[in-house]
Amino acid sequence: MTQTDTRVGSASAGPAPGPARPFWTSRRRDQLTGFVFIAPQLLGSVVFVILPLILVFWYSLHEWNVLAGTFDFVGTENYQGLADDPNLGAVLRATGLFSIGLVVFNLGLALLLAVLLNQRLRGTIVFRTLFFSPVVVSLVAWTIVWGFLLQDNGGINGLLDTIGVDGPNWLRGEGTAMVSVIVVQVFKNVGLNMVLFLAALQGVPADLYEAAEVDGASRMRQFWRITVPLISPTILLTSIITVVGSLQVFAQIAVLTQGGPGTSTTVLVYYLYQQAFQFHHFGYGATLSILLFVIVLALTVLQWQMRKRWVFHES
Repeated sequence: MTQTDTRVGSASAGPAPGPARPFWTSRRRDQLTGFVFIAPQLLGSVVFVILPLILVFWYSLHEWNVLAGTFDFVGTENYQGLADDPNLGAVLRATGLFSIGLVVFNLGLALLLAVLLNQRLRGTIVFRTLFFSPVVVSLVAWTIVWGFLLQDNGGINGLLDTIGVDGPNWLRGEGTAMVSVIVVQVFKNVGLNMVLFLAALQGVPADLYEAAEVDGASRMRQFWRITVPLISPTILLTSIITVVGSLQVFAQIAVLTQGGPGTSTTVLVYYLYQQAFQFHHFGYGATLSILLFVIVLALTVLQWQMRKRWVFHES
């Protein structure tokens, strides 16, 4: 009886427990390594992106007078002032005109230059360097030089005078000031988009063009049916970069026109600067920055959603 009870007791106890599983398993070490690598980027995003956005929204609910040392909560008064601002319509029109002009001329010229410089001809490296060099030049220095060239007695009018043409005052005319700023900005950054387009063009298989030539397709038809679809992801990238950059322009306006004549070149960022740092309406300036953020976000999301219709071979 005693032996039977002993067997039953040992059988019910089950097998002896194995060694405890270590906490730092291979999977957890890999996860910790990944978190360590993304921690600087995550910390930077929190400190320099998310936190400033929260603070800007908080400031937009206040009226902050630095000179008087007051910081008063006003709720949605700044947003009501945004809706009632008589200058906002002209500012948004100038911003839209500048953005549309810059995007159209920048992308169009960049793609044209990339197609031309993609040919196997002598001297293309020199021209690639020549067109890309303004990208690495200081923005302020570039703008100051163009400011001298575009003056009433500047270099451009002097060149026109040699052929008997009386040039206008480019930076002070209602119809020429915006065009001048757009041209200066296009020449400054067209080289970057040109390089991106050039890299995309060099990735298009040559046998597709050979097959198209055998089928009798013209060069223009090859461009629209082969080149554009295959480089459409790059077109999407450059369009997003150019649109966002066009909405953030400031230095060119500040150096060349100071928003004039009138408000014809007063884009949203420069108007924000005027309200916050010239008129010391920091709360209203924060409200304008919220408006700018919403516009940039909406246009970026719109472009990203529209890619499904015209972007092909997306990896």
